[in-house]
Amino acid sequence: MDNKRTKNKSSPKKRLCRGREGGPFRNPQSRIGQASKPCASMGRPESGHGHGHQASSEMYVPRSMQVWRGLLNWLAFFLQIFLQILRGTPSLAQFLSYIGLRQSFLSAPSHSSPPPPTPPSCSPPFKPLPVVEIPLQDSCPPEHAGSDSDGSVAGDDLVAVEKLTIVLDLDETLVCAYETSSLPEIIRAQAIEAGLKWFELECVSSDKDCDGKPKVNYVTVFERPGLHEFLERIGEFANLILFTAGLEDYARPLVDRIDKDKLIGERLYRPSTVSTEYREHVKDLSFLSKDMCRIVIVDNNPFSFLLQPLNGIPCVPFSAGQPYDDQLLEVLLPLLKHLSLQRDVRPVLYERFRMPEWFQMHGIPARGNSV
Repeated sequence: MDNKRTKNKSSPKKRLCRGREGGPFRNPQSRIGQASKPCASMGRPESGHGHGHQASSEMYVPRSMQVWRGLLNWLAFFLQIFLQILRGTPSLAQFLSYIGLRQSFLSAPSHSSPPPPTPPSCSPPFKPLPVVEIPLQDSCPPEHAGSDSDGSVAGDDLVAVEKLTIVLDLDETLVCAYETSSLPEIIRAQAIEAGLKWFELECVSSDKDCDGKPKVNYVTVFERPGLHEFLERIGEFANLILFTAGLEDYARPLVDRIDKDKLIGERLYRPSTVSTEYREHVKDLSFLSKDMCRIVIVDNNPFSFLLQPLNGIPCVPFSAGQPYDDQLLEVLLPLLKHLSLQRDVRPVLYERFRMPEWFQMHGIPARGNSV
């Protein structure tokens, strides 16, 4: 009898130990809950049923702790949402990020609503202009091939390259002129006091008055500061052409006054301009040179060179109210000197002014040699 009782008492102990190693206790929490008690602790003189209830209570205590921790985490989550609302209403993406969802959830295309706007800090202030490819091989003669990689002409090759041609506008580029009778006296006085050079011009018109005599107009002309030095210095490395949309009766005597040294080799007036569907009095440079690589026009009115936008320099208009203007010597002269060293002036002018895009923004499509 004693042997049977001893055998029966040791049997549960052996079975429970096997259960901890690989038997019915598959729940990891139940194994963690009993890890602090070795198998030998199960040999206490307790009945089999009482020991089963105690093991079950030890197995579910950690699960209840997990439930409480989960509730506390959710309470903390809603507390964060509440604090975020106090600081400022969160966006939908921010709300979803709190609960673990990513932006990819919102990136699916939607036909009902437009995409969200890009934040100002990430978007550029303007849309970049497209790059226009310039054909350099079509119109450039073979002698231009001897140049540096940056497009400038080397010293030995400069002699073989055709001399740069500079086409100059007249009114508001080299001078500004006012009808003497309509010029306010205060403007005249301020310009003279500031040191602007000026002269009065008598323009005899080819039109006749009621008595059959030629009409005479009196004009007050102000020279742009540095005009004479500018003409002398660019005349050293370029051929100069004056091209104005003004009438010859007015422009011819005016140019005679400002170019006493005959630095300007050719003069063109309004009859030499052409009409286009976009503007009148356009100056077509193709009449002056077949090689667009070595010709440039300086004009305060960009529409004057809309037929060759890559050859134009849009200068700042000059008026008598600008007695301290320095555009001729400080801006235009260095640029023209740099262009005289280029085998093709168009890439440099395009990078600086982007005139083809400027014309496109004004509804004028790019021309054949500008794309």
